[in-house]
Formats: sequence, C-alpha cells, structure tokens
Amino acid sequence: MLKKYLKFNLLFALIFILQVYAEFNELSTLRYVIKPCIVLSLLLMLYTRTGLKGRFHKRLFTGLIFALAGDVLLMLAWQDPSYFMYGLVAFLTCHIFYISAFYLDFRSAQELDKKGARIAIILCALFSITFYFYLRPHLGGMKLPVMVYTFVISMMMMMAAFRNQRVNSLSFNLILFGALCFLLSDSILAYNKFVKGFDFAGVLIMASYMAAQYLITMGGVERKLLKND
Repeated sequence: MLKKYLKFNLLFALIFILQVYAEFNELSTLRYVIKPCIVLSLLLMLYTRTGLKGRFHKRLFTGLIFALAGDVLLMLAWQDPSYFMYGLVAFLTCHIFYISAFYLDFRSAQELDKKGARIAIILCALFSITFYFYLRPHLGGMKLPVMVYTFVISMMMMMAAFRNQRVNSLSFNLILFGALCFLLSDSILAYNKFVKGFDFAGVLIMASYMAAQYLITMGGVERKLLKND
C-alpha cells in the first residue's frame, strides 16, 4: 500500500511532520496553516480514489467534513470556550457518520463472527464505563456531554470491530487500528483537559489523531465487501 499511494503518503507524511513540529514548538501560525490540511488531504484522497459512488464512502466523506469543522473549532477554542463544545459536537457527528458507514458492512452479514461481536461489546462497554467514571469527578458541568461522547466513540470502536469477516482483511485492520488510535487521541485529550495537563500532550493527541484519520480513510479506500454464502 505504501508504493501504491506513494505520492499521497509522502504528502501526508509532510503534513504529519509539520503538525507535530508545530505542536512540539507551540508555533500557533504553523498550526493554523497545517491543521486543516490533515483532513483536507484525506477528503481529496477519498474522493479521487472512490468517486463516492457508494453509501459507505459518502458517509465516511461526510464524517471527515465534520472532523474538519471540529479541528478548526478546537484550534480556536482559546478565543472562546464555547468553541470547545461546538468542536465536541462536530466530532460527535463525525463519529456518528463513521458508525453508520461501518454498520453498512456489519449489516451485510449480521450472522457472522458472533463470538467476536460479543467480545467487542464487552471490551467497549468496559472501556466507556471505566473511563467515564474516572473522568467524572473532574468534569463539572461537562458530565453529560462527555458521557454521550464517550458512549458514541465506544460505539464507533465497536462497529469497526463488527466489520470482521465482512470486508477484506486490509480494510478491516486499517479501520480497526484507526478507531483504536482515535480512542487513544480522545482519551489523552480528555485527561489533559479535565484531569491534569502534561508536557507534550498536544504532540501525542495530534500524532494519534492524524494516524487515526489516515488509517480510517485508507481503510475506506481499500474496502472490498466480501460475498458471504
């Protein structure tokens, strides 16, 4: 896959490096220029490679648009605290579109991999409940929004796991690890914002976020629905 999409991978690697550099050195101007390019490049990649011909790719594309809105809003949250909430809503909507896209694959053969589905449900439920109650004492007036967000991102992770045996292994693995990276990014962001800020949090958040969006998008590009008898 690296050779197949060499030009795009080099472009995204440049964006990745510049964004990490900007976060590490706290270069606000460079952040403002580069951060929107993360999702813009992925939108272009998804559109040019798939033509958005099916519902799966259209939903993934729409999710990325809301992610772009979320990126911009969170980037400007220092100017107005309400932008953080708007950004949260934008990413919540992004996850809902991702869930709806992954559900299309799950629905193609709901009878498959029931054991794996049960494991995914249990693990995602354990994570969402444990992490939320860990955060809860620090949330103040954000208890309900964070609870809803935690539930939705756990659902996104679960639906990514539900694609097992329904799509080709490359697409499944890319999207599953992308969802895991998204979970990691949002968990670090929540800890840093609500529990305790720490050095280089921005670097870790953005690195895992960029990896997440890249993997999910490329998993969408490589998606091939399996025909099950």
